[in-house]
Amino acid sequence: MQIYDVTDPKFKKYGKVVENIDFSGLVEAMQNTPLPEGVVYEPSIPELEALPVMKELTTKAYGELPIQIGYCNGHNVMLNALEYHRSSEINVAATDAVVMLGLLSDVTEDFTYDTSLVEAFKIPKGVAVEFYATTLHYAPCDLNNEGFKVSVVLPKGTNYPLDETHDGWEDKLITAKNKWLIGHAEGGLDSGAHIGLIGKNLNLNE
Repeated sequence: MQIYDVTDPKFKKYGKVVENIDFSGLVEAMQNTPLPEGVVYEPSIPELEALPVMKELTTKAYGELPIQIGYCNGHNVMLNALEYHRSSEINVAATDAVVMLGLLSDVTEDFTYDTSLVEAFKIPKGVAVEFYATTLHYAPCDLNNEGFKVSVVLPKGTNYPLDETHDGWEDKLITAKNKWLIGHAEGGLDSGAHIGLIGKNLNLNE
């Protein structure tokens, strides 16, 4: 699978590199987080949110909206699913990482998406990127089986358990607060997930 850099013009439709914010303390703190064999996601980590970058992100990146800083760490080379939010998401690479991305505008009226449209981008260690709300994304991938560590910044409450039951139309895609998910049949997701990715379950190494 071809991998572009986030500085490539192809990335512009998905997001942008975040500048004028000092992420060095966050990248350093992330070195102390776990690196499991699978993938682990934690939406909110108090130790990360206590760092000075929390205020910078709140005021500069999210216009004073309440936010959370967590992480997604582990080993992964598969697509498995794609999700989107009603808000931008910022990823800060504490190691080199690769993300597979798509566009919400390519999702059909019956909520299917052709995986052949996905593009992959490398985020170098220390670089932060913003994914727009119209960008489909999921767990990062690692190169050469070295694992990845990525800080994840989102509006406060995102990805937490739902309070209500959701079904019908786009509502059926909601699997957590502010999270709409489209899964692949081979992605190993929970039985209640909407399976709408058609085509190959992409492997970064193929």
